[in-house]
Amino acid sequence: MFLNFRPDETFARELDRADELADFRTHFHFPVNPATGKLQLYFCGHSLGLQPVAARQAVLTELDRWASLGVAGHFTPPHPWADYDADLRPLVAELVGAQPDEVALANGLTVNLHLLLASFYRPTRERFKILMEARAFPSDRYAALSQAAFHGFDPREAVVEMRPRPGEDLLRTEDMLEQLEREGDQVALLLLGAVNYATGQFFELAPLVAQARAKGCVVCIDAAHAIGNVPLALHDWDVDCAVWCHYKYVNASPGAVGGYFVHARHAQRFDLPRFVGWWGHRADTRFLMPDTYELAAGAAGWQLSNLPILSLAALRASLDLFHRARMARLRAKAVRLTAYALALLDGLPLQLITPRDPAARGGQLSWRVPEARPLAAWFQEQGLIVDVREPDILRMAVAPLYTSFHDVWQLAQVWRNRLATT
Repeated sequence: MFLNFRPDETFARELDRADELADFRTHFHFPVNPATGKLQLYFCGHSLGLQPVAARQAVLTELDRWASLGVAGHFTPPHPWADYDADLRPLVAELVGAQPDEVALANGLTVNLHLLLASFYRPTRERFKILMEARAFPSDRYAALSQAAFHGFDPREAVVEMRPRPGEDLLRTEDMLEQLEREGDQVALLLLGAVNYATGQFFELAPLVAQARAKGCVVCIDAAHAIGNVPLALHDWDVDCAVWCHYKYVNASPGAVGGYFVHARHAQRFDLPRFVGWWGHRADTRFLMPDTYELAAGAAGWQLSNLPILSLAALRASLDLFHRARMARLRAKAVRLTAYALALLDGLPLQLITPRDPAARGGQLSWRVPEARPLAAWFQEQGLIVDVREPDILRMAVAPLYTSFHDVWQLAQVWRNRLATT
């Protein structure tokens, strides 16, 4: 991974000088430590990405257009609000491995999940279970439980978890496949996070999706911790639907508008039950306000309301950076950054719960540590931002658009010094 690896600071600087993505760091604002006035090192992109420098002007531009154009802004170039997402959907499609008509930008992650499950979770007495990973992101679990109850099933029986083996933190692909084979005839829906939020494990989605579909299960992927983090191929994997947010690795602002995917084979499935709103009407006749509802084809047919322009403006600023950087290069750097962190921290008394295999993890490393929250607070006092998931998981993420090798070296040095003095 690293030719002639050395743990010294000079080597970190050499890695940064050789990094073809290093200049992208200048396109982001870093938080300031109020005690020292210095910029903080940021390892929390798995929770909230940093603000792109261009985001402010992108939002101000739309505010100015609103001020000067009023309602005419809906149809005035260069980015008329009525069609504001037209050139954003292809950029998002690049990040999730989809066709542009398979993605839409709307709502928040869990709202989109419920809207899609209204169509794709169609339980019967014989096939009613929702299979998901243990310790999925809580919102996914809450949604699954409530969907089962809404359809009249006992959530305790309907929601089934895939659990690691005793004494292990990670799910093994062979165990997940075996459970799908064993229980798949009763499973209506496989609901799986592409990257687990707690451990950072990147699941082997291709064989899992193939197995689920062979057993007759619908597949829905939560890509919240995967988009902008790892390469995705939602179309080629033959996933039925997927949801995600844009405020983590995609850096689109707190609570930014979410996104979702519906596979092209469902594009003309107008028979699928769904909740509808006027923005899911065919775009060419939407503003004629007809009495008869005509669904738009593709993912657009699940939209409800018109677009949140200011949120999309901030997203535009970040997507432009991703498009220029290219996901393949970002993934390669993330692998090197996490490998570098592990090389610097190996030998310390730390319990890593993220896979050591680079192919099985995203740009996140998680450790099980005693008193995780006080440790994260101490890191912040040192000018490094990480986070905690209760009760004892310390998480750090690298974001290759703005994380440098020297950032990682500094984190490792601070942690080493802490362990040496305690």
